[in-house]
Amino acid sequence: MQRTAVNPWDWSLKLGYNQAEIIEGATRQLICAGQTAVDADGNPQHLGDMRGQIGLALDNLAVVLGGAGMDLSHVTRLGIFATDVDEALRNFDLLGMRFGTVQNAPPMTLVGVTRLAIPGLMFEIEATACA
Repeated sequence: MQRTAVNPWDWSLKLGYNQAEIIEGATRQLICAGQTAVDADGNPQHLGDMRGQIGLALDNLAVVLGGAGMDLSHVTRLGIFATDVDEALRNFDLLGMRFGTVQNAPPMTLVGVTRLAIPGLMFEIEATACA
């Protein structure tokens, strides 16, 4: 699989993502449901702690990717939903740490929402991955 970044402007690179990517030669695509800060039984964790929720949501995303024989380097698109965008952005270094180690800056969208499906959750991340 070959990925070519498309960045007519460079401001998004400073925030850790490409404006777009051309994906060529991919043979498999994985569409992940939104991952949140829940344990293996679906119970919310880290209530009131955005940083903890982001970390666990990323851990859960990694587990789902692993189940398909992929990892964060295969992610080609992220959709992120947060009940407090400012607080999420203050903790976006977690995304940079996780995706930076695999040298991946997938296109992403961050959307502020009034609530998520499970009360107490503040952060949800969905992903598309290709291999």
